[in-house]
Amino acid sequence: MDILSKILTVDALKPRLDQARRSGRKIVFTNGCFDILHAGHVSYLASARAEGDLLVVGLNSDESVRAIKGALRPIVAQDQRAMVLAGLGIVDYVVIFDEPDPLQLVQSLEPNVLIKGEDWAEENIIGGDFVKSRGGQVVRIKFTDEVSTSEIIERIVERYGDNQELE
Repeated sequence: MDILSKILTVDALKPRLDQARRSGRKIVFTNGCFDILHAGHVSYLASARAEGDLLVVGLNSDESVRAIKGALRPIVAQDQRAMVLAGLGIVDYVVIFDEPDPLQLVQSLEPNVLIKGEDWAEENIIGGDFVKSRGGQVVRIKFTDEVSTSEIIERIVERYGDNQELE
């Protein structure tokens, strides 16, 4: 499958998910900013994919990331973040959303499994009640790599913050 064909709008994605459901496939959904993709992200996404047959990643748009993380984020533009995610074999589809939380997206896509990191209490997982009300499940994934985009940015600033050239 061509990488760009994995990046879809909600309207284009819904019929594909409906077909997958009719075929008995279990649809898994997770979301995030995925700004500077790192090993922690990949491990998390692999664990998410293992929970079903098809993994959909809701990607916060640039506007949404700024609302959540502040004016200096994202570092990587949404189209590039989407392409990197779509390039991963474990990701079946990527859909970009503008809202600060994924509730509307979860309700539109109706996944069987909703995934978040273990840092979220289950009762605080947005869309969890909706998924469970439809017979689905919410799964919290343990983080295996202690790394974050914010930590990576901090290390870069510490090392190169005095306008030294990056080599």
